Amino acid sequence: MYSQSMYQLGSKRSVIRETFEYGRKRKAEIGADKVFDFSLGNPSVRPPEIVNKLLKEIIDEMEPTALHGYTSAPGDPATRQAVCDSLNRRFKAGLTPDFIYMTCGAAASLSCCISALCCKGDEFIALAPYFAEYKVFTEAAGGKFRVAMPDPDTFQIDIKNLRKEICKKTKAVILNSPNNPAGVVYSEKTIKKVCKLLKDKSEKYGHPIYLIADEPYREIVFDKMKVPFLINYYDNTLVCYSYSKSLSLPGERIGYVAVSPKAEDAKGLYAAVMGAGRALGYVCAPSLFQKLVARLPEVTSDISVYKKNRDILLGGLESFGYICVPPQGAFYLFVKALEPDAYAFCEKAKKYELLLVPGDDFGCPGYVRIAYCVSTAQIENSLPAFKKLIEDYKNDRS
Repeated sequence: MYSQSMYQLGSKRSVIRETFEYGRKRKAEIGADKVFDFSLGNPSVRPPEIVNKLLKEIIDEMEPTALHGYTSAPGDPATRQAVCDSLNRRFKAGLTPDFIYMTCGAAASLSCCISALCCKGDEFIALAPYFAEYKVFTEAAGGKFRVAMPDPDTFQIDIKNLRKEICKKTKAVILNSPNNPAGVVYSEKTIKKVCKLLKDKSEKYGHPIYLIADEPYREIVFDKMKVPFLINYYDNTLVCYSYSKSLSLPGERIGYVAVSPKAEDAKGLYAAVMGAGRALGYVCAPSLFQKLVARLPEVTSDISVYKKNRDILLGGLESFGYICVPPQGAFYLFVKALEPDAYAFCEKAKKYELLLVPGDDFGCPGYVRIAYCVSTAQIENSLPAFKKLIEDYKNDRS
């Protein structure tokens, strides 16, 4: 017999993927230009031109065995050095390559970190709204998943709620900023409060409570927002990163874990991350793309497109009467559904070919996520549909 828990995960897709697959079917039926698919965080902005240029250079320069062969288990040494140098240059992080572990994207980074930390009875706390797969990764590692609800007006961290969730069994808090799905950036003031709380609770319970920083949207921020680099604020931190969003390379699955060298038994913690990668089958991230990111660790796609999309969409929806949390980063808009049941609202939105994702799986029922990493034309063409949708609700209430 096979694992029933794995069967449940494999036989039913996430609500995001279900919506995306529905969109593919609908586009085939009526045409892609008639379907306003806001389901998936799949960057529409092209990778920078230098990406293809460098890929061709790397392919031409290197022997096939070196190009396509296995790298060292934690990653190509030159790539780890390049990532380390970039983080130290930008954030003065005090890292060495021995604390950088290359991974198959942020999902692998998170899975490795959670599995590396999780012992029997451990609990992991996510800050709502949160990426739904955190629960999957935690429970697969044998941990218990808990949620700290946010300030409902701003979706910033509610320190009181976080404090209530922390107990002796707490092993780590997962913090995602800029946030998926709300697009908020946690302020430095808030980060300092979180770090002080974790330090106090670690001392109280006699063991470190770790901070797992999920940062695939680090570079995608607007209005000169600052994203605090958490290793500089809290010693027991593991940073999970992916180039999927910043370089528009989601299908290439390349990222890393950075373990704070100031963490308690940092070398042992790093070894546990490597061990988790081995146990999960994540040893050796894609070789070609390791070599690519080594040459452009600080290059990004054209982030300005996302700001333009945000401004058009946010302005339009607010003018119609929708209640939205203004995003400061990432490429998602979190919108209050026009009825308590967000699933029912999303079903009604399909009447106008609007494909939205209910917020329940993100820990915040009553909201929907709109991924605006689509073409600007789709944003503009969708606004009449959003207007008709809210007018439907207004007519029902009159």
